[in-house]
Amino acid sequence: MPEQPGDTAPGKEQPRRRQARGERRIQQLLEAAASVFCTTGYTAASTNAIAREAGVSPGTLYQFFPNKEAIAVELGGRLMHDLRNTYGEALAPIDPGTSLTDAVNATVDRLTAFNTEHPVFFALMHGPDVPGGITEAHDALHSNLLGRIEGLLASLLPPGTDQAHITRTAHVSLGIYKSGLELVLSHEGAEREAYIQEIKNVLTRYLEPLVGDRLGRTAD
Repeated sequence: MPEQPGDTAPGKEQPRRRQARGERRIQQLLEAAASVFCTTGYTAASTNAIAREAGVSPGTLYQFFPNKEAIAVELGGRLMHDLRNTYGEALAPIDPGTSLTDAVNATVDRLTAFNTEHPVFFALMHGPDVPGGITEAHDALHSNLLGRIEGLLASLLPPGTDQAHITRTAHVSLGIYKSGLELVLSHEGAEREAYIQEIKNVLTRYLEPLVGDRLGRTAD
């Protein structure tokens, strides 16, 4: 008898259910790994500790990941994908009517929000033993981020500014942000907000004489 519209085909539904259950289990393991990596660091973490945090047996974990590096690579890959979207928004072209202070504030807020919501990203990428499987991907992400910053600065600095100067300014700006980020992540509450504001202040004061009055202009 031909299958009628709306009928459920068990043979087709079961693989989908298994796939959905598998993805939920992977997400559960990745969240547990993020917690363990933040608490103990990547080097000291173990698959047993991750399984315990996830509330599953080590055997269940090994059905999805052969070792902790594979977990870190998967987790890092997903976070880097999300970060690309974040800095795509954070480093979008700036309306000339926006003041430098507001532009810096918005950019720092978006980037710090990502890092405070996903502290494991900093723990994985800046720890003493970065998993080898994600080093190249992180280097590519870093280069891409610098390129985005250079592109944004090129639109803000005076026309004809030497490319070497733009590149140098991008490196210093990113260095200021990353140096402050560790302090942000090591504090909470009002103290964390205070450190975020300090990063904004330093970046604004650094860029102000370089950008001049090219931002904050209103149409006549």
